[in-house]
Amino acid sequence: MFDREYEWGALTRFVSDQQPGATLGVVSGRRRQGKTFLLEGICRAADGFYFGATEATEAESLRRVSAALTAHIRPASPFHFHGWAEVIDTLLELGARGPVPVVIDEFPYLVKASPELPSIIQEALRPLRDQRTNSRTRLLLCGSALSFMGRILSGNAPLRGRAGLELLVRPLDYRPAAEFWGITDTRLALQVNAIVGGTPAYRREFARGDSPTGPDDFDDWVVRTVMNPETPLFREPRYLLAEEPELRDTALYLSVLSAVADGNATRGGIANYLERKASDIAHPINVLEDVGLLHRDADTFRDNRSTYRISEPLIRFYHSIMRPVWDQLERPGSADRVWRASRRRFVSNVLGPHFEQICRDWALHYCDPALFDGLPAKVGHGVVHDAGTRTNHEIDVAVIGISEGGKPPLLAIGEAKWNDTMGQAHLDRLRHIRDVITRNGRYDTSRTRLLCFSGSGFHDNARKAAESDEVVLIGLPMLYA
Repeated sequence: MFDREYEWGALTRFVSDQQPGATLGVVSGRRRQGKTFLLEGICRAADGFYFGATEATEAESLRRVSAALTAHIRPASPFHFHGWAEVIDTLLELGARGPVPVVIDEFPYLVKASPELPSIIQEALRPLRDQRTNSRTRLLLCGSALSFMGRILSGNAPLRGRAGLELLVRPLDYRPAAEFWGITDTRLALQVNAIVGGTPAYRREFARGDSPTGPDDFDDWVVRTVMNPETPLFREPRYLLAEEPELRDTALYLSVLSAVADGNATRGGIANYLERKASDIAHPINVLEDVGLLHRDADTFRDNRSTYRISEPLIRFYHSIMRPVWDQLERPGSADRVWRASRRRFVSNVLGPHFEQICRDWALHYCDPALFDGLPAKVGHGVVHDAGTRTNHEIDVAVIGISEGGKPPLLAIGEAKWNDTMGQAHLDRLRHIRDVITRNGRYDTSRTRLLCFSGSGFHDNARKAAESDEVVLIGLPMLYA
């Protein structure tokens, strides 16, 4: 187990709770994050019951769970369940003597064949029902379909208000991901993270433990793993889309993702790229958000305006680098030539935007609040309009503090450059933008600091300016410190 102490602790507290009455927990997360590993582990540790569902008819699933429970309990005669109500009651009986974890993995598969199953569980967990009050079964429902799992406890869903645990298993953050891949060079770590993100399975199972040995090995690593038709990583982006049950018109969703990967971040830009009306793409954008492939970022400085980014790095890499030349990549021996010709596009369309997001994540989650003289309420980006010159200025990092009755404090604004050595010109630009924000009057800029994030270093004049409290320089070592 690596960097899953929080998730393991949450599961341990839930399944070992001694309070009377059966309880329900919901575990979700994208595929390949280690959910099954955690749930099987908690069942082994606490002598629980684990059942992994598959895509099957209701009759077949009932036969499979009957066989699994028979093997687990070893009753005098084998189980032959004829409905899910019998199954759930039998699962509740497992907790008659004390707390015991009971896991139903890939729960959406069962509901697809038996839509009434959530209502059956709701009825079984009715507060005054004897089968519930006499049981201490800790029932855990798990699924990888994020849109489905997000709805299971929301709105008027049958199980709303029934769960005592909602656990989302996320990809590893960029810092533990570097440790997981065994990379100590910070520049190399961010390059690798921009391609494979923090999905644990991509190193051990998909790349068979192959990690770049150093900065000089990065290009060769990309060619022999991600862009190699012999490895599972090569087709993984396509399978990620195919595995989402909500994505029915795959071609349309692929086109939306390609539009975003090509730099069309607004809804209007996506619509123009697809040569459709903005209203026509509202549904696919919403679905891609629901399944966790697109993320909407609100503009910090302009109301009712937002941009979209691809939230899964491997998907962004596929659409930016691989999909446009897929026919060439499928031919053995072509990966090296294609990758060499794609390096510039990789830096501009993949690495640059990923670096900017890492900088925002650092400011929100890792930075000492004392640096900003306050705790950030949100960290985002946006466009500042200068009415005097009728120009717009993009801000990569904007740190907003907690409002105490007046204007919200703008704690910091920053610029993030992967390949630029930053100097006085970048600081002058940030000072000018801060003056424009002050004139616009929306934020309190009396404590606004200027942040320079660089993947290539800083000039001496910027280092001298950083001797004051106004300027902070953040390089790769500080992002990973």
